[in-house]
Amino acid sequence: MPNAIWIVVGIVAVLVLLVLVAIVGQFINLYIQAYVSNAKVKLIDLIGMRLRKVDVRAVVISRIRAAKAGIPISTAQLDEHYLAGGRIHNVVSAIIAAKKARIELDWDTACAIDLAGRDILDAVNTSVNPKVIDVPNPNLGRGTIDAVAKDGIQLRARARVTVRTNLPRLVGGATEETIIARVGEGIVSSIGSADSHKVVLENPDNISKAVINRGLDSGTAFEILSIDIADVDVGENIGAKLQADQAEADKRRFQAEAEKRRALAVALEQENKADIQKNRALVVLAEAEVPKAMAEAFRSGHMGIMDYYRMKNVISDTDMRTSIARPEDNK
Repeated sequence: MPNAIWIVVGIVAVLVLLVLVAIVGQFINLYIQAYVSNAKVKLIDLIGMRLRKVDVRAVVISRIRAAKAGIPISTAQLDEHYLAGGRIHNVVSAIIAAKKARIELDWDTACAIDLAGRDILDAVNTSVNPKVIDVPNPNLGRGTIDAVAKDGIQLRARARVTVRTNLPRLVGGATEETIIARVGEGIVSSIGSADSHKVVLENPDNISKAVINRGLDSGTAFEILSIDIADVDVGENIGAKLQADQAEADKRRFQAEAEKRRALAVALEQENKADIQKNRALVVLAEAEVPKAMAEAFRSGHMGIMDYYRMKNVISDTDMRTSIARPEDNK
């Protein structure tokens, strides 16, 4: 009976040993590779990373690369950044490139930039090799920046801005769109303050100097190295067009006022004609009362027969003179 127990214990021990050998065998190559590269990694750390679903090979290779570049990065730091969702390969490559270029970039800053969603490797490359930004951005559908000088002539300009990444301001700093907008605004302001478009055409570099001296890269993730005016074209005569539009507007306003006065005069004329007709009607009514009054005076004995005919002749002469004075009544 005791022999059977020992046999069972021996079998269990062998199985455990085989399991341990199998587990260790998965990491033995990485362990040896790290050991000979002077970037030692403990087996227990490798097993723990495997249990935490960490890419063990990526961590070990990144540690070896950092150690060969003389950058002290521990396995725990790589493990932590991987679990936080970072790209350890990009971060290590960026730190190595920054060290070779003598750019100060520590591990915590690089991890913060990477976790913020920025491409830290591209940022370091842009800091080493400055990039050129077109203003305006042709992908947005606009080919030129349009501005008007004081003489009313429109100028259409294109600029190229050379920038490099400012790593300390990369987290929280504005992007390329802000640089494009600020430079475009500066160009419009510089052209608008010029007395003549000829001055701008003669010295386009004055625009670059005026714009770059405004500190447009403040608060952005970039440092502006230079602003070059690539092209300046003459556009429309905006001043003359505005004057023509103003003259046309004034013309329509004066025509409306004249039409208003004409309509008022026509209405006044019609009112006067109505008053004339009213007065004429009153005259006719008054004239109709005269014969009645004469007849009444004749019957009452206040007027003789001779006075009657004399008054009648006077009335006839008055009607005739009135007809001559108003020939339109005879039509």
